[in-house]
Amino acid sequence: MMRTMEFKMERPGLLHEGDRVSITEGKLPSNYYYTIDPSLAMSGNYPFREQLKAREGIVSEVKENPRGFYVTVEFQDEPPV
Repeated sequence: MMRTMEFKMERPGLLHEGDRVSITEGKLPSNYYYTIDPSLAMSGNYPFREQLKAREGIVSEVKENPRGFYVTVEFQDEPPV
């Protein structure tokens, strides 16, 4: 099973398609958030039921829009939630 997640990157050129990345999980009172190490990009908040099990993924897309730079990461072998 595969899962994709989007991360916000503040500056261009930090990540590229095909890069293998490691993820760190942060915990808020009612959500999780994820950071691509070492603090290259950050996800939005995800409810506990959508916790990410994988800790490594591959960048599948890097795009720029009026709001900034966004990185899509694919996680393989994500166990069912």
